[in-house]
Amino acid sequence: MSTSIRETPLLREITLDQIEASAPSAVDEVTRVTARSIVDSVRTGGEAVLREYTTGLDGLSPSAPLVLDRAALERAAEGLSASTRQLLERTAERIRAFATAQRDALSPLDVAVPGGRAGHEVVPIEAAGCYAPGGRYPLPSSVLMTAVTAKAAGVERVVVASPNPKPIVVAAAAIAGADCLLTAGGAQAIAALAHGIPGLLDPVDVIVGPGNRWVTAAKQYVFGDVGIDLPAGPSELVVLADASADPELVAADLLAQAEHDPDARPALITTEAGLLPEVEAALGRQLASLDTKEVASQALAAGFAAVAPSMEAALEAVDRLAPEHLQLCVEDPDGARRRLKHHGASFLGEGSAEVFGDYGVGPNHVLPTGGAARYSGGLSVFNFLRIRTWLRLDDPSLVAGDVEALAREERLTAHARAAAARVRAPG
Repeated sequence: MSTSIRETPLLREITLDQIEASAPSAVDEVTRVTARSIVDSVRTGGEAVLREYTTGLDGLSPSAPLVLDRAALERAAEGLSASTRQLLERTAERIRAFATAQRDALSPLDVAVPGGRAGHEVVPIEAAGCYAPGGRYPLPSSVLMTAVTAKAAGVERVVVASPNPKPIVVAAAAIAGADCLLTAGGAQAIAALAHGIPGLLDPVDVIVGPGNRWVTAAKQYVFGDVGIDLPAGPSELVVLADASADPELVAADLLAQAEHDPDARPALITTEAGLLPEVEAALGRQLASLDTKEVASQALAAGFAAVAPSMEAALEAVDRLAPEHLQLCVEDPDGARRRLKHHGASFLGEGSAEVFGDYGVGPNHVLPTGGAARYSGGLSVFNFLRIRTWLRLDDPSLVAGDVEALAREERLTAHARAAAARVRAPG
Protein backbone atom coordinates (compact mmCIF):
# COMPACT_ATOMS: atom_id res chain seq x y z
CA MET A 1 0.00 0.00 0.00
CA SER A 2 1.45 3.37 -1.01
CA THR A 3 2.14 6.12 1.49
CA SER A 4 -0.17 9.12 1.08
CA ILE A 5 1.11 12.63 0.55
CA ARG A 6 -0.48 13.85 3.76
CA GLU A 7 1.33 11.17 5.83
CA THR A 8 4.77 12.43 4.77
CA PRO A 9 4.23 16.08 3.95
CA LEU A 10 6.85 18.40 2.53
CA LEU A 11 5.00 21.24 4.25
CA ARG A 12 3.97 20.24 7.77
CA GLU A 13 0.46 21.02 8.89
CA ILE A 14 -0.07 22.90 12.15
CA THR A 15 -3.06 24.51 13.83
CA LEU A 16 -3.72 28.25 13.89
CA ASP A 17 -2.98 28.26 17.62
CA GLN A 18 0.55 27.01 16.93
CA ILE A 19 1.44 29.70 14.42
CA GLU A 20 2.74 32.37 16.77
CA ALA A 21 4.69 29.87 18.88
CA SER A 22 6.34 28.45 15.77
CA ALA A 23 7.74 31.80 14.63
CA PRO A 24 11.55 31.75 14.92
CA SER A 25 13.54 34.37 16.77
CA ALA A 26 15.09 36.87 14.35
CA VAL A 27 18.57 36.33 15.82
CA ASP A 28 19.66 33.63 18.26
CA GLU A 29 22.00 34.44 21.13
CA VAL A 30 24.99 32.50 19.76
CA THR A 31 24.79 34.44 16.49
CA ARG A 32 24.40 37.71 18.39
CA VAL A 33 27.52 37.09 20.49
CA THR A 34 29.57 35.96 17.48
CA ALA A 35 28.56 38.96 15.41
CA ARG A 36 29.46 41.35 18.21
CA SER A 37 32.88 39.75 18.52
CA ILE A 38 33.54 40.12 14.80
CA VAL A 39 32.40 43.75 14.76
CA ASP A 40 34.62 44.61 17.72
CA SER A 41 37.61 42.81 16.17
CA VAL A 42 37.31 44.70 12.88
CA ARG A 43 36.73 48.02 14.64
CA THR A 44 39.95 47.68 16.64
CA GLY A 45 42.05 45.67 14.17
CA GLY A 46 41.27 47.57 11.01
CA GLU A 47 42.32 46.40 7.56
CA ALA A 48 44.44 43.47 8.73
CA VAL A 49 41.60 41.88 10.67
CA LEU A 50 39.08 42.62 7.94
CA ARG A 51 41.39 40.86 5.48
CA GLU A 52 41.54 37.80 7.73
CA TYR A 53 37.76 37.55 7.81
CA THR A 54 37.31 38.12 4.08
CA THR A 55 39.79 35.36 3.22
CA GLY A 56 38.62 32.97 5.92
CA LEU A 57 34.86 33.49 5.79
CA ASP A 58 34.13 35.11 2.44
CA GLY A 59 36.65 33.19 0.34
CA LEU A 60 38.22 36.36 -1.07
CA SER A 61 41.71 35.92 -2.50
CA PRO A 62 44.41 37.35 -0.19
CA SER A 63 45.62 39.49 -3.10
CA ALA A 64 42.18 40.78 -4.14
CA PRO A 65 41.31 44.39 -3.33
CA LEU A 66 39.02 45.00 -0.37
CA VAL A 67 37.49 48.06 -2.02
CA LEU A 68 36.70 48.49 -5.72
CA ASP A 69 36.57 52.11 -6.88
CA ARG A 70 34.13 53.62 -9.37
CA ALA A 71 36.45 52.92 -12.31
CA ALA A 72 36.57 49.21 -11.39
CA LEU A 73 32.78 49.11 -11.18
CA GLU A 74 32.45 50.67 -14.63
CA ARG A 75 34.90 48.18 -16.12
CA ALA A 76 32.74 45.35 -14.80
CA ALA A 77 29.67 46.90 -16.40
CA GLU A 78 31.52 47.20 -19.71
CA GLY A 79 32.29 43.49 -19.52
CA LEU A 80 28.63 42.47 -19.49
CA SER A 81 26.90 41.20 -22.57
CA ALA A 82 24.63 43.77 -24.17
CA SER A 83 21.50 41.83 -23.21
CA THR A 84 22.51 41.46 -19.55
CA ARG A 85 23.48 45.11 -19.24
CA GLN A 86 20.20 46.22 -20.78
CA LEU A 87 18.29 43.92 -18.42
CA LEU A 88 19.98 45.46 -15.37
CA GLU A 89 19.45 48.97 -16.72
CA ARG A 90 15.73 48.37 -17.33
CA THR A 91 15.33 46.95 -13.84
CA ALA A 92 17.25 49.84 -12.31
CA GLU A 93 15.07 52.34 -14.13
CA ARG A 94 11.84 50.77 -12.80
CA ILE A 95 13.21 50.85 -9.25
CA ARG A 96 14.40 54.42 -9.74
CA ALA A 97 11.04 55.56 -11.10
CA PHE A 98 9.14 54.18 -8.10
CA ALA A 99 11.69 55.57 -5.61
CA THR A 100 11.63 58.99 -7.28
CA ALA A 101 7.84 59.05 -7.09
CA GLN A 102 8.09 58.29 -3.37
CA ARG A 103 10.63 61.10 -2.95
CA ASP A 104 8.35 63.51 -4.80
CA ALA A 105 5.51 62.63 -2.42
CA LEU A 106 7.42 64.50 0.28
CA SER A 107 7.71 68.26 0.24
CA PRO A 108 9.06 71.05 2.44
CA LEU A 109 6.65 72.48 5.00
CA ASP A 110 6.10 76.13 5.88
CA VAL A 111 3.21 76.85 8.26
CA ALA A 112 2.10 79.73 10.47
CA VAL A 113 2.58 79.40 14.23
CA PRO A 114 1.82 82.00 16.92
CA GLY A 115 4.29 84.81 16.43
CA GLY A 116 5.94 83.51 13.27
CA ARG A 117 6.38 80.51 11.08
CA ALA A 118 7.75 76.98 11.33
CA GLY A 119 8.37 74.15 8.96
CA HIS A 120 10.56 71.32 7.86
CA GLU A 121 12.98 70.50 5.09
CA VAL A 122 13.59 67.04 3.66
CA VAL A 123 17.28 66.33 3.20
CA PRO A 124 19.23 63.17 2.34
CA ILE A 125 21.89 61.64 4.52
CA GLU A 126 25.45 62.06 3.27
CA ALA A 127 26.68 58.44 3.02
CA ALA A 128 24.93 55.07 2.84
CA GLY A 129 26.15 51.48 3.02
CA CYS A 130 24.12 49.05 0.93
CA TYR A 131 24.57 45.38 1.75
CA ALA A 132 23.92 42.71 -0.89
CA PRO A 133 24.14 39.05 0.15
CA GLY A 134 26.53 36.69 -1.62
CA GLY A 135 26.53 33.12 -0.43
CA ARG A 136 25.02 30.56 -2.78
CA TYR A 137 23.89 32.95 -5.48
CA PRO A 138 24.97 36.40 -6.67
CA LEU A 139 22.16 38.90 -6.05
CA PRO A 140 22.50 41.90 -8.37
CA SER A 141 18.83 42.63 -7.70
CA SER A 142 19.62 43.51 -4.08
CA VAL A 143 22.37 45.87 -5.24
CA LEU A 144 19.89 47.66 -7.49
CA MET A 145 17.16 47.76 -4.85
CA THR A 146 19.38 49.42 -2.26
CA ALA A 147 21.86 51.58 -4.17
CA VAL A 148 19.41 52.89 -6.79
CA THR A 149 17.01 53.88 -4.01
CA ALA A 150 19.75 55.65 -2.08
CA LYS A 151 20.80 57.63 -5.11
CA ALA A 152 17.17 58.49 -5.90
CA ALA A 153 16.93 59.94 -2.38
CA GLY A 154 19.93 62.16 -3.13
CA VAL A 155 22.61 60.39 -1.08
CA GLU A 156 26.02 61.77 -2.02
CA ARG A 157 28.20 58.70 -1.30
CA VAL A 158 26.90 55.14 -1.72
CA VAL A 159 29.03 52.15 -0.76
CA VAL A 160 27.87 48.67 -1.79
CA ALA A 161 29.16 45.72 0.26
CA SER A 162 28.98 42.13 -0.98
CA PRO A 163 31.18 39.13 -0.13
CA ASN A 164 33.69 38.10 -2.82
CA PRO A 165 31.36 39.57 -5.45
CA LYS A 166 30.73 38.03 -8.85
CA PRO A 167 31.27 40.30 -11.89
CA ILE A 168 27.51 40.82 -12.36
CA VAL A 169 27.22 42.13 -8.79
CA VAL A 170 30.08 44.58 -9.38
CA ALA A 171 28.47 45.64 -12.65
CA ALA A 172 25.12 46.14 -10.93
CA ALA A 173 26.82 48.49 -8.47
CA ALA A 174 28.04 50.56 -11.41
CA ILE A 175 24.60 50.67 -13.04
CA ALA A 176 23.03 51.61 -9.68
CA GLY A 177 25.34 54.60 -9.38
CA ALA A 178 27.39 53.34 -6.42
CA ASP A 179 30.69 55.06 -5.69
CA CYS A 180 32.62 51.99 -4.58
CA LEU A 181 32.18 48.37 -3.50
CA LEU A 182 33.48 46.70 -0.35
CA THR A 183 34.32 43.08 -1.18
CA ALA A 184 33.41 41.77 2.26
CA GLY A 185 30.31 40.18 3.72
CA GLY A 186 28.76 39.18 7.01
CA ALA A 187 29.33 40.98 10.30
CA GLN A 188 32.80 42.02 9.13
CA ALA A 189 31.31 44.08 6.30
CA ILE A 190 28.83 45.74 8.66
CA ALA A 191 31.71 46.64 10.99
CA ALA A 192 33.70 48.19 8.15
CA LEU A 193 30.71 50.20 6.92
CA ALA A 194 29.77 51.42 10.40
CA HIS A 195 33.21 52.28 11.74
CA GLY A 196 35.28 52.68 8.60
CA ILE A 197 38.73 51.28 7.87
CA PRO A 198 41.48 53.90 8.24
CA GLY A 199 43.09 54.63 4.90
CA LEU A 200 40.65 52.37 3.06
CA LEU A 201 37.03 53.30 3.71
CA ASP A 202 35.23 56.13 5.48
CA PRO A 203 32.27 55.21 7.70
CA VAL A 204 28.72 55.65 6.42
CA ASP A 205 25.71 57.18 8.13
CA VAL A 206 23.16 54.42 7.54
CA ILE A 207 23.39 50.73 6.62
CA VAL A 208 20.62 49.04 4.68
CA GLY A 209 19.97 45.77 2.90
CA PRO A 210 19.04 42.13 3.50
CA GLY A 211 21.36 39.51 4.89
CA ASN A 212 21.70 36.37 6.95
CA ARG A 213 21.38 36.27 10.71
CA TRP A 214 24.99 37.42 11.26
CA VAL A 215 24.36 40.49 9.13
CA THR A 216 21.12 41.18 10.98
CA ALA A 217 22.81 40.75 14.37
CA ALA A 218 25.68 43.02 13.38
CA LYS A 219 23.32 45.72 12.11
CA GLN A 220 21.46 45.63 15.42
CA TYR A 221 24.76 45.92 17.29
CA VAL A 222 26.03 48.98 15.41
CA PHE A 223 22.68 50.77 15.56
CA GLY A 224 23.24 54.05 17.35
CA ASP A 225 26.67 54.51 15.84
CA VAL A 226 24.89 54.50 12.50
CA GLY A 227 21.29 54.21 11.40
CA ILE A 228 19.91 50.96 10.05
CA ASP A 229 16.86 50.21 7.98
CA LEU A 230 15.06 47.19 9.43
CA PRO A 231 15.58 43.57 10.42
CA ALA A 232 15.87 41.96 6.97
CA GLY A 233 16.85 38.40 7.74
CA PRO A 234 15.99 35.11 6.04
CA SER A 235 13.07 35.41 3.64
CA GLU A 236 9.45 34.80 4.67
CA LEU A 237 6.34 34.26 2.59
CA VAL A 238 2.77 33.62 3.66
CA VAL A 239 0.35 32.62 0.93
CA LEU A 240 -3.22 33.30 2.02
CA ALA A 241 -5.50 31.19 -0.17
CA ASP A 242 -9.16 30.32 -0.45
CA ALA A 243 -11.03 27.85 -2.66
CA SER A 244 -10.33 29.97 -5.74
CA ALA A 245 -6.54 29.45 -5.52
CA ASP A 246 -4.62 27.45 -8.11
CA PRO A 247 -2.55 24.81 -6.23
CA GLU A 248 0.16 24.79 -8.92
CA LEU A 249 0.69 28.54 -8.57
CA VAL A 250 0.63 28.36 -4.78
CA ALA A 251 3.29 25.62 -4.85
CA ALA A 252 5.42 27.56 -7.32
CA ASP A 253 5.34 30.65 -5.13
CA LEU A 254 6.18 28.71 -1.96
CA LEU A 255 9.16 27.12 -3.71
CA ALA A 256 10.31 30.50 -5.04
CA GLN A 257 10.81 31.61 -1.45
CA ALA A 258 12.11 28.26 -0.21
CA GLU A 259 15.02 28.20 -2.66
CA HIS A 260 16.46 31.43 -1.22
CA ASP A 261 17.97 29.87 1.88
CA PRO A 262 17.56 26.84 4.17
CA ASP A 263 16.44 29.36 6.81
CA ALA A 264 13.72 30.80 4.56
CA ARG A 265 10.19 30.27 5.83
CA PRO A 266 7.39 29.52 3.35
CA ALA A 267 3.89 29.17 4.77
CA LEU A 268 0.35 28.54 3.54
CA ILE A 269 -2.77 29.63 5.40
CA THR A 270 -5.99 28.58 3.73
CA THR A 271 -9.71 28.45 4.36
CA GLU A 272 -9.99 25.43 2.03
CA ALA A 273 -8.81 22.18 3.63
CA GLY A 274 -8.95 20.40 0.28
CA LEU A 275 -6.27 22.72 -1.09
CA LEU A 276 -3.57 21.25 1.14
CA PRO A 277 -3.16 17.84 -0.53
CA GLU A 278 -3.30 19.47 -3.96
CA VAL A 279 -0.55 21.94 -3.02
CA GLU A 280 1.45 19.12 -1.44
CA ALA A 281 1.28 17.08 -4.64
CA ALA A 282 2.27 20.11 -6.71
CA LEU A 283 5.22 20.81 -4.40
CA GLY A 284 6.48 17.27 -4.91
CA ARG A 285 6.25 17.49 -8.69
CA GLN A 286 7.84 20.91 -8.97
CA LEU A 287 10.55 20.29 -6.40
CA ALA A 288 11.82 17.22 -8.27
CA SER A 289 12.93 19.34 -11.23
CA LEU A 290 14.51 22.22 -9.28
CA ASP A 291 18.27 22.72 -9.38
CA THR A 292 17.85 24.29 -5.95
CA LYS A 293 15.81 21.42 -4.50
CA GLU A 294 18.26 20.66 -1.69
CA VAL A 295 17.98 24.16 -0.25
CA ALA A 296 14.26 24.40 -0.99
CA SER A 297 13.55 21.09 0.76
CA GLN A 298 15.21 22.31 3.94
CA ALA A 299 13.23 25.55 3.90
CA LEU A 300 9.95 23.72 3.26
CA ALA A 301 10.65 21.57 6.31
CA ALA A 302 10.86 24.74 8.41
CA GLY A 303 7.65 26.13 6.92
CA PHE A 304 4.06 25.13 7.57
CA ALA A 305 0.50 24.92 6.32
CA ALA A 306 -2.57 25.73 8.39
CA VAL A 307 -6.31 25.53 7.76
CA ALA A 308 -8.49 28.34 9.05
CA PRO A 309 -12.21 27.86 9.78
CA SER A 310 -13.03 31.26 8.26
CA MET A 311 -11.43 34.11 6.38
CA GLU A 312 -11.63 36.21 9.55
CA ALA A 313 -9.58 33.62 11.43
CA ALA A 314 -7.11 33.39 8.56
CA LEU A 315 -6.60 37.17 8.51
CA GLU A 316 -6.07 37.20 12.26
CA ALA A 317 -3.41 34.49 11.91
CA VAL A 318 -1.61 36.46 9.20
CA ASP A 319 -1.54 39.55 11.41
CA ARG A 320 -0.07 37.52 14.27
CA LEU A 321 2.76 36.44 11.98
CA ALA A 322 3.33 39.91 10.45
CA PRO A 323 5.11 38.28 7.50
CA GLU A 324 7.69 39.85 5.23
CA HIS A 325 5.81 38.89 2.05
CA LEU A 326 2.08 38.26 1.87
CA GLN A 327 0.57 36.78 -1.27
CA LEU A 328 -3.21 37.03 -1.46
CA CYS A 329 -4.55 34.20 -3.64
CA VAL A 330 -8.16 34.90 -2.73
CA GLU A 331 -11.27 36.02 -4.59
CA ASP A 332 -11.14 39.55 -3.15
CA PRO A 333 -7.45 40.42 -2.60
CA ASP A 334 -8.07 44.16 -2.27
CA GLY A 335 -10.69 43.57 0.40
CA ALA A 336 -8.37 41.24 2.29
CA ARG A 337 -5.50 43.75 2.14
CA ARG A 338 -7.67 46.51 3.60
CA ARG A 339 -8.56 44.30 6.58
CA LEU A 340 -4.97 43.33 7.37
CA LYS A 341 -2.69 45.34 9.64
CA HIS A 342 0.76 43.76 9.67
CA HIS A 343 2.90 42.69 6.70
CA GLY A 344 5.91 44.02 4.85
CA ALA A 345 4.48 43.93 1.33
CA SER A 346 1.35 42.45 -0.21
CA PHE A 347 0.87 40.91 -3.64
CA LEU A 348 -2.70 41.06 -4.81
CA GLY A 349 -4.11 38.15 -6.78
CA GLU A 350 -2.47 35.21 -8.48
CA GLY A 351 -1.14 37.35 -11.32
CA SER A 352 0.92 39.37 -8.83
CA ALA A 353 3.41 36.74 -7.71
CA GLU A 354 5.92 37.80 -5.07
CA VAL A 355 8.74 37.08 -7.52
CA PHE A 356 7.74 40.26 -9.40
CA GLY A 357 8.52 42.18 -6.23
CA ASP A 358 11.87 40.43 -5.92
CA TYR A 359 12.97 41.40 -9.39
CA GLY A 360 12.27 45.05 -9.67
CA VAL A 361 8.83 45.80 -11.06
CA GLY A 362 8.76 48.85 -8.78
CA PRO A 363 8.46 48.58 -4.98
CA ASN A 364 11.50 47.59 -2.97
CA HIS A 365 12.20 43.97 -2.06
CA VAL A 366 14.10 44.76 1.15
CA LEU A 367 11.38 44.08 3.72
CA PRO A 368 11.05 43.53 7.49
CA THR A 369 11.28 39.95 8.75
CA GLY A 370 10.82 38.21 12.09
CA GLY A 371 7.61 40.07 12.92
CA ALA A 372 9.20 43.50 12.45
CA ALA A 373 6.41 44.48 10.06
CA ARG A 374 4.47 45.40 13.21
CA TYR A 375 6.62 48.52 13.53
CA SER A 376 8.55 48.86 10.28
CA GLY A 377 7.93 49.08 6.56
CA GLY A 378 10.10 48.08 3.63
CA LEU A 379 13.14 49.93 2.41
CA SER A 380 12.38 53.16 0.55
CA VAL A 381 13.81 56.61 -0.06
CA PHE A 382 12.51 57.50 3.40
CA ASN A 383 15.34 55.43 4.96
CA PHE A 384 17.84 57.82 3.38
CA LEU A 385 16.08 61.07 4.24
CA ARG A 386 15.96 63.27 7.33
CA ILE A 387 13.21 65.66 8.34
CA ARG A 388 14.83 68.80 9.76
CA THR A 389 12.51 71.32 11.38
CA TRP A 390 12.98 75.07 11.65
CA LEU A 391 11.34 77.89 13.63
CA ARG A 392 11.34 81.66 13.09
CA LEU A 393 9.45 83.91 15.54
CA ASP A 394 9.02 87.54 14.59
CA ASP A 395 6.83 88.24 17.67
CA PRO A 396 7.89 85.79 20.41
CA SER A 397 5.78 87.64 23.00
CA LEU A 398 2.71 85.74 21.73
CA VAL A 399 4.03 82.45 23.12
CA ALA A 400 6.79 83.43 25.55
CA GLY A 401 4.42 83.52 28.54
CA ASP A 402 3.30 79.92 28.04
CA VAL A 403 6.84 78.75 27.37
CA GLU A 404 8.14 80.50 30.49
CA ALA A 405 5.36 79.04 32.64
CA LEU A 406 5.89 75.48 31.39
CA ALA A 407 9.65 75.77 31.94
CA ARG A 408 9.03 76.85 35.54
CA GLU A 409 6.69 73.89 36.03
CA GLU A 410 9.64 71.68 35.08
CA ARG A 411 11.94 73.72 37.39
CA LEU A 412 14.22 74.77 34.53
CA THR A 413 15.02 78.34 35.52
CA ALA A 414 17.41 79.13 32.67
CA HIS A 415 14.79 78.00 30.16
CA ALA A 416 12.22 80.28 31.79
CA ARG A 417 14.56 83.28 31.77
CA ALA A 418 15.48 82.70 28.11
CA ALA A 419 11.79 82.75 27.18
CA ALA A 420 11.03 85.78 29.33
CA ALA A 421 13.87 87.75 27.74
CA ARG A 422 12.04 87.49 24.42
CA VAL A 423 8.85 89.14 25.72
CA ARG A 424 10.30 92.58 25.04
CA ALA A 425 8.98 93.93 21.78
CA PRO A 426 11.28 92.99 18.90
CA GLY A 427 13.31 95.62 17.12
